[in-house]
Amino acid sequence: MRQHKLGLCKTHFLEWLPQQTERFITKYKMFSRADKVLVAVSGGKDSLALWDILNEAGYQADGLYIGLGIEGEQNYSERSLRFSQRFAEARGLKLHTVDIQREYGSSIPEIAERTPKGDEKPCAVCGVSKRNIMNRVARQHGYDVLATGHNLDDEAAVLFSNTMHWLGNYLQRQSPVLEAAHPGLVRKVKPLFRFYERETAAYALLRGIDYIYEECPFSVGAKSIYYKEILNRMEADRPGAKLIFYLSFLRARETGLFAEPQRTTGELSTCPNCGQPTASPDLCAFCRMVAA
Repeated sequence: MRQHKLGLCKTHFLEWLPQQTERFITKYKMFSRADKVLVAVSGGKDSLALWDILNEAGYQADGLYIGLGIEGEQNYSERSLRFSQRFAEARGLKLHTVDIQREYGSSIPEIAERTPKGDEKPCAVCGVSKRNIMNRVARQHGYDVLATGHNLDDEAAVLFSNTMHWLGNYLQRQSPVLEAAHPGLVRKVKPLFRFYERETAAYALLRGIDYIYEECPFSVGAKSIYYKEILNRMEADRPGAKLIFYLSFLRARETGLFAEPQRTTGELSTCPNCGQPTASPDLCAFCRMVAA
């Protein structure tokens, strides 16, 4: 790992990565062992690696899989679910599952087709849907925190995009810990945010975690992948570039580069259909999409 000036054997790597995860959880005050943690899992390496680390460390961590109805030639959603289920069953862990098509009558691609930009990829619809369902399930089952498997490559690519377009609202909110700004929201954390993608992949492989290798079929040509490729080229020339980029951003936020947005609980109302907090005076974005 040139970015850390560090080389480890299998035994020590499998000690190092969980120890560092624990250190980041403590440093950023993400959660404690008294908290109930809901891990959003997709069947991929990052989310299953995170769930494995938290389970091995003794945290109260259950999983949540959301079936998006994305199939294609490789039956993507169906296979992702099987990987998540096998992981949970092998370790005796609890996995909540939500099938969007069964629960709401339409898959993510079908909902996306009905939106005004139906000719575009359903990524935005997918994001809105997952955020709504993750928060709802976490609240319904009394979880204190929602954890996702976002790694450094993910976070650096999002930061690169937001900086390229100077999206101030998104830059203000990008953080490894997103506090609940409303009583109806659950705090969100990203314990793996300082690990490179190849580090989480190495952990999953060395731990014998079976995960889905294919990416979502709709991710082909996505801007996030393009930004990752640019950052990878920078990383190849300057090991540690991605880590420096993201950590420098976090330090700048802490020292007041961005003014904190003025939020009050009164700015959010409650969706009359699903009961989730929403900036809309009527139905939330998710319920509007499903009803379209």
